[in-house]
Amino acid sequence: MPSDELWVGSWRPHRPRGPIAALYGSPGPKYSLPGLIGASQHDPTKYKAPMFSFGARHEEAHTNCSPGPRYLIPSNMTMKGRSKMPAFSLLGRPKQLQMSHVPGPGQYSPERSGKMTIRSAPAYSLYGRRRDRINTQMPGPATYTLPPMLGCKTAVAPSAPNYTLQGRGKIGSFHEDPNKTPSPGPAAYKVVDPSIYRQKPPQYSIKGRNFAPEENTRKPGPGAHYPERVRNILFL
Repeated sequence: MPSDELWVGSWRPHRPRGPIAALYGSPGPKYSLPGLIGASQHDPTKYKAPMFSFGARHEEAHTNCSPGPRYLIPSNMTMKGRSKMPAFSLLGRPKQLQMSHVPGPGQYSPERSGKMTIRSAPAYSLYGRRRDRINTQMPGPATYTLPPMLGCKTAVAPSAPNYTLQGRGKIGSFHEDPNKTPSPGPAAYKVVDPSIYRQKPPQYSIKGRNFAPEENTRKPGPGAHYPERVRNILFL
């Protein structure tokens, strides 16, 4: 056995943990080819011989086909039907049938149907004016008017250019009053302050004189004093 000095690092020779493709001549364990033996997963490209199998025993068929005791057949039931005594029930009186309103044979007059069933010549009759047409509100022929064929107001025929003669208008004439025009004049617009859209200049204001706060008491003036009346009094 070789010593551990011949191997570099911690690797040592060992058996492979899984199949390696280099150890096989076939495509390797990567491909799972179908087998050629048996009926399960047989190769469909190869010939398959006939096979026989031994089946399991089938369950025994039930010979009793009657319904069994779980069905309760009434005692009065016979082969010809139910055997019972006549029975009566108590119900309310049914509603009386109403008379039919269908017309009978006497309502028809087949002798009057000659013009309806047999071909006949046209016939006309003369009747009086009906009363229901007196109060009709339908418009008469005079209510409708056709469009004119002459002039500039025609809508169905082409018309030549027309000229009209009218008086002089007051709007735009020389005797029109400008003060009565609906459009405003230059004086109607307010002049915009230049300081709004240009640089604002310095502004000065004029106010009244501000006086310093003083007392409201009355004080003697220079004329209220008499210096000539002062005496020199020496205090020893």
